[in-house]
Amino acid sequence: MIKTTVRAFAAAALALLPLTTATTAAHAAETLSLHDGIEALPQAAESRDGYERTKFKHWLDEDKDGCNTRNEVLLAEAATAPTVGVGCKITGGTWRSY
Repeated sequence: MIKTTVRAFAAAALALLPLTTATTAAHAAETLSLHDGIEALPQAAESRDGYERTKFKHWLDEDKDGCNTRNEVLLAEAATAPTVGVGCKITGGTWRSY
């Protein structure tokens, strides 16, 4: 009985502990806009090591217009439109990404 009571008090104390500790300024939550939060992330040079487009054979041309899903997304999201050649071959263009 005493062990059960002690365990109950210990569990209650542990459950209430976060409510009784003061939050220091260093641990206070900071609210940032998405842009500012992304800008605060460390940046590194882009690396394409290990990437091979031929490993991704799942691109479909669902609407049968000659452009597969990958190319349709590239066309839709281009900051500067690429050139679309025969067979929907895309060259040039620029894209922005966080």
